[in-house]
Amino acid sequence: MSPTIEGLRELKLTVMARSLEEQRTSTLYDGLAFEERLGLLVDQELCERKNRRLRRLLQLAKLRCDAVIENVDFSAHRGLDRSLVLSLAESHWVTSHHNVLVTGPTGVGKTYVACALANAAIRHGHPALYVRAPRLFEDLAIARADGRLAKLMASLARVEVLVVDDLFIRPCDTQQAADLLEVIEDRHQLRATIAASQLPVAHWHESIGDATIADAILDRLLQNAHRIALEGESLRRQSASKSRRSRSEETNNQMQSDSEKEVKPGDR
Repeated sequence: MSPTIEGLRELKLTVMARSLEEQRTSTLYDGLAFEERLGLLVDQELCERKNRRLRRLLQLAKLRCDAVIENVDFSAHRGLDRSLVLSLAESHWVTSHHNVLVTGPTGVGKTYVACALANAAIRHGHPALYVRAPRLFEDLAIARADGRLAKLMASLARVEVLVVDDLFIRPCDTQQAADLLEVIEDRHQLRATIAASQLPVAHWHESIGDATIADAILDRLLQNAHRIALEGESLRRQSASKSRRSRSEETNNQMQSDSEKEVKPGDR
């Protein structure tokens, strides 16, 4: 092994070391100038480092589903604005510290759209974190009891894109409303937030309970917010219905095939 390759590995430039070994044993690179061959080594090392960082950010984000913008179904009649979603996928709203509010009935794909936008933000280099509102309130209550509340709040405040799913799935009590205000306040105009809820935005105020806290939360959430209001039937119910019809058709076809195979008495 050459001292150069050993040095690259000692510097933890393992991809460059592996690529240099490949260049030394292949004739494909013979016609390239020194700088061109060096450029290939650097590009491969950078590409691998970006991929490692992407994998790490995706793992830390704990997204509910493996959703990507490329797989969002715009053909369903859900009121999904293609141009808006594709514009948000560029993640400029993240650097501008805006919010995205995704609303709609159960099963129309709110979580998928929210996670797809978070995935797009991660691919643009912005760390993200997915949490469900009920679990978030539980974690905050536990942290308050064992003295970790300040640390948890600081951790949430640092996340560049916080996805809060199932927001207002049940009315907030006074403590939960106060906790939510602190989370939102720490992020206001400093970080980006995606909020997904079954309730239309018009009903969020009454779900918070305390009118003063509700005013404060909504003032911060709705400012510079991009709204995605989904509609239509549950995609999960549609999928289940199609699956049942498919199984029924398969059963009928099998029964018909078995019937045709039976030997009639007159055919013997």
